[in-house]
Amino acid sequence: MAPAAVEASCHQPPLRIVSRRFVKASDPSIQPHTAAVSNIDLYNGGTGQFRIACLYPKAGSSFDDVVAVFESGLPSLLNHYYPLSGRIVADPTSGLPELHCHNQGADLVVAEVDAAMRSLDFGEAETLKKIALPFPDDVGLSVQLLSFACGRFVVVWGINHLLGDGSAITQLIRKWSELSRSGTIAGTGEPSHDRSVFRPRDRPSYGARVDKLFTTFDENRMVNVLTAHDSFVERLYYVEAGDLDRLREAASAKGGRRASRVQALSAYLWKALAGVVAASRVPEERCRLAWWVDARQRLAAPELAAVMPNYFGNATTYTAADANVEEVQRKPLADVAAMVREAITAIDYDEYVQEISDWVEEHKEEIFVESPLLGLGAPTLSQTVFASFPLDTDFGFGQAALAMPIFSYTRLSSGFMAISARPAGGDGSWFVSACVWPRLAAALESDEQHIFKPLTGDYLGLV
Repeated sequence: MAPAAVEASCHQPPLRIVSRRFVKASDPSIQPHTAAVSNIDLYNGGTGQFRIACLYPKAGSSFDDVVAVFESGLPSLLNHYYPLSGRIVADPTSGLPELHCHNQGADLVVAEVDAAMRSLDFGEAETLKKIALPFPDDVGLSVQLLSFACGRFVVVWGINHLLGDGSAITQLIRKWSELSRSGTIAGTGEPSHDRSVFRPRDRPSYGARVDKLFTTFDENRMVNVLTAHDSFVERLYYVEAGDLDRLREAASAKGGRRASRVQALSAYLWKALAGVVAASRVPEERCRLAWWVDARQRLAAPELAAVMPNYFGNATTYTAADANVEEVQRKPLADVAAMVREAITAIDYDEYVQEISDWVEEHKEEIFVESPLLGLGAPTLSQTVFASFPLDTDFGFGQAALAMPIFSYTRLSSGFMAISARPAGGDGSWFVSACVWPRLAAALESDEQHIFKPLTGDYLGLV
């Protein structure tokens, strides 16, 4: 493909595509086939594409060497992730998506950015979106290699959400790093692509909780684009390891169970949200926190537990809890952390995942979304915690300074945070991509504890 220029706005550095091609798996023994997706894939896949941007801070590495590693190694990686080399196609009879695993190839892009990485505004989440290139909707995987004028580079990993969730894409990056350094991924086990593990029952059955979880995605019931755009701000923050430790200490009941990092930070956010809601001109009695929860570590059935550690696909569920605003404000952090723990751990995930699969079976022809995301009723802040997934980004050029999920949140009208950790070998700090109400952002940034700090190039080591 001939080099192509991507037009830059006043906030976007000029980007030139040097090459773009499809890379195929190299193992000729893998037979082309068509694979069905699971109902859990259909549940998660409605959100389209998502990406992780990995920023490598060490200037001086030969970008040609980086490109060469991907060109030589990506075919071997696709041998283990063959569906990512296929295409997503609508079944002509049902109209539902299926995977045509015919080795059509993954998208590999090489591009140049005419700016120093340090010049990017890392405090704005929009910055990472602007350096990630779009790719066709039917493509399973896009790997984008971006060289900056300062000698640093970014690797953007993009997958279609129908094929995998946050755990899946971090597994892919982790296996790539292992394969690039050692020539094998045998040490951590082969990925499992058996999507039949999430089958609906012959007679679908689900309770009121699951039935209320979803709402038909109808544009006529959503706020317009101007209201959605002007109601939220997008920020990138970092949370230092020491602050997380102090929150954990405050969120742990004396003589009781120690709060996890997720529980402690969620409790802090819930209290911050309650404070903002309480100060609103229009009274609202309740506010809600929600989480996308990876079910892999929570499924107990032997047939599921055996394949979940290396399962590549979607195994994420959504759970929410609302509470009285005054109660959240009044309770100590440890009590709110206990509310978070209860909301996440009290669920029987085997039954919950089964009921979701059964619900989707009866609503396959609909487009649906988790009801709290629409912004109706109690103000809701939802979180997806990539920090729970181990991530190794060193494929021979050192660890990335930042590995940040990139999502498009469009016309949904609730708060959203994606939380990631420094890659392997980091200092234990977390990064947060936030799409939140301006008043909540102001509350977080002005809090005397300074838990949420705007991300900067200096903090990432871009000196």
